[in-house]
Amino acid sequence: MAYEIPVTQARAELAELINRVVYGGERVVVTRHGKPLVAFVSAADLERLESEEAAEQEQVISSVSSIGSSPSVPGERHRFGIAAEHRRQHDPGN
Repeated sequence: MAYEIPVTQARAELAELINRVVYGGERVVVTRHGKPLVAFVSAADLERLESEEAAEQEQVISSVSSIGSSPSVPGERHRFGIAAEHRRQHDPGN
């Protein structure tokens, strides 16, 4: 659970909050009117979060790529694509 503090109080206690994050291993959430605005996390936590995010993005890209490259069975219609066909209007004069 993160330590929450109002923005007005956080301004006055910034140095202490930094120490809580860096040396105490805490996460601090700064709020305004009870709603979260920003969070202070250690640089190590940020690096870990960013690497997890990058790994998740790579997994999504890999999954999407494998869907697009799956071979079709001969004679099978594509499962994805435009389902409607363009048909010319019958011209009674022709």
